[in-house]
Formats: sequence, C-alpha cells, structure tokens
Amino acid sequence: MHDEPLPDAQDGEEPSADEPRSGFSLTDDLVALIDDGKTYVEAEAAFQKSRALFVANKGKKAVIHGLVAFAMIHTALIGLVVGAVIALSPILTIWGATALVSGLLIVVGVVLARKALGHLKDAGESFGDD
Repeated sequence: MHDEPLPDAQDGEEPSADEPRSGFSLTDDLVALIDDGKTYVEAEAAFQKSRALFVANKGKKAVIHGLVAFAMIHTALIGLVVGAVIALSPILTIWGATALVSGLLIVVGVVLARKALGHLKDAGESFGDD
C-alpha cells in the first residue's frame, strides 16, 4: 500500500530472518483481535441487558394498562346488562327481563366456550401422533 521500502530494507537488501518485517507482529495482531473481541462481547452484553430492562418496563406497563382496560370494559358491560334489564322491565316485568338478559348471556357464553374448546382441541391435535 505504501511505496516506501520496509524500515529494515536498505539499498535493496532483504531483512534477515531474525528481524521482523514490520512494526507489528502476528502476536500483537492476535492480542488486539482478542481485545476487540472482549470489547465487542462486553458491549453486546450491555446492549442486551439494557434491551431486556426496556422490554420488561414496557411489558409491565402493558400488563397494567391491559388490566385497567379489562376492568373498564367489564364495568361497562355490567352497566349495559343492568340497563337492558331496566329497559325491558316495563315490557316483560323485572323477572322476565332478568331471565331474558341472563339467558341470552348464558347462551352466548356457552357458544363461545364451545368454540374455545374446539380451538384448543385443534391445537392439541397438532401435537398428537400421526
């Protein structure tokens, strides 16, 4: 890469076998490579640790927000059920409205539970012996 002669070569003479051809030896290069490898491993470990902490923090916040959202939606659905019973009570009496709304909720719940069990059964069969 350089057009200059090697430091030990003078007037066309080849350097002797005892003298190194450059300022760096193979051992120096290997030591530098090992040091660079250690630096890379340390940097990668620090990066993975900070990424794990970031994900754990975001995961914790996601769980908290998810639980609060579930509570809000659950409360809203309770209000909807109570409102349906109150709205239907003049037509069906309070007991009739309660029975109708509860019956519909039970039917929908059973249908959804059977679908969930079907999906779980399908997933379980994928691990079965052929």
